[in-house]
Amino acid sequence: MASDAIMEVTDANFDQAVLKSEQPVMIDFWAAWCGPCKALAPVVDEVAAAYNGKVKVGKMDVDSSPVTPQRYGIRGIPTLLIFKNGQVQEQIVGNVGREVIEKALNKHLTQ
Repeated sequence: MASDAIMEVTDANFDQAVLKSEQPVMIDFWAAWCGPCKALAPVVDEVAAAYNGKVKVGKMDVDSSPVTPQRYGIRGIPTLLIFKNGQVQEQIVGNVGREVIEKALNKHLTQ
């Protein structure tokens, strides 16, 4: 993991780490062979640091944990899902800029 602010999420710990979280959670679905995922990683790290304490940020390797991405219909990576109260609130697909991610997160912090 690139940052202390990012947790590693797997099929095994997903329900506990994400669905039962008191805070909103953003999960980055990625794979080691995915170029756009590598390009997005530093942006996710920056967002994780900026929102530390307000939003939990996790990364899930779709190759080592295939069940959860399938459960949420993840077709392409990178995909970011934002969960609040155990429900998907937002889906962002592709290598996007930090402002796109922050706009989506801010929407769910104010509610």
